[in-house]
Amino acid sequence: MRSEKATLQHARRMRSAPTSNEAKLWNSLRRRALGDLKFRRQAPIGPYVVDFVCLEKRLIVEADGPFHEDGRDEGRDAWLNRQGFLILRFPNDMIATDHKAVLAAILRAAKPNG
Repeated sequence: MRSEKATLQHARRMRSAPTSNEAKLWNSLRRRALGDLKFRRQAPIGPYVVDFVCLEKRLIVEADGPFHEDGRDEGRDAWLNRQGFLILRFPNDMIATDHKAVLAAILRAAKPNG
């Protein structure tokens, strides 16, 4: 596992070079643009870096590209679930082609009764 310092440095590098789909999603999540939810991007949580997190709602949003297709995230997701986080994963092609549905799903997960 990475040290806390190494995880933070990794998160900073990732923030400086987002993928096009991460940038598109971030533009919809930043500055409380979606349902007044405060999201952070490329945020370190324990030994991991998540694409987007709303700490208040314990909600993680992941933009899944080719690095997420081989099942390597199972242990990471299990650890994050044990910390009380709900993880939503969206394939990059869905972010690109059905962006409104992605945002609606995030809102539903964050505000299940509202």
